[in-house]
Amino acid sequence: MDKIRIETGDISLVAELNGSDTAISIYNMLPLRGTANIWGDEVYFSIPVHIEEAQDARQEVGIGDLGFWPVGDAFCIFFGPTPVSTSEIPKAYSPVNVFGHIQGDATELRKVSNGDEIKVTKEI
Repeated sequence: MDKIRIETGDISLVAELNGSDTAISIYNMLPLRGTANIWGDEVYFSIPVHIEEAQDARQEVGIGDLGFWPVGDAFCIFFGPTPVSTSEIPKAYSPVNVFGHIQGDATELRKVSNGDEIKVTKEI
């Protein structure tokens, strides 16, 4: 499986992609840079790609999951509940294509602020 590195400030996390069409499309676009938006315990940023909603797209995801939000062409990283969560389980605003998972402690992303730069690269 392909791996990526997500960096922002002093945070550096590795994620493993799941081999889905969404994962392949995003991996082939790397490196990417974005500006962080914070929504509860989710960081997301727009990327220059449009991918349709996958058949297995879903709202409820796991802590550490990476999702692509087709409505906003956004790369999403979930690390806890969001404003639409009804429990401690992260929940996207609308269905996302889950394409990978953070290896390690995704809650480090609680240190990220709106406007922080995020860089995503291939992990070799």
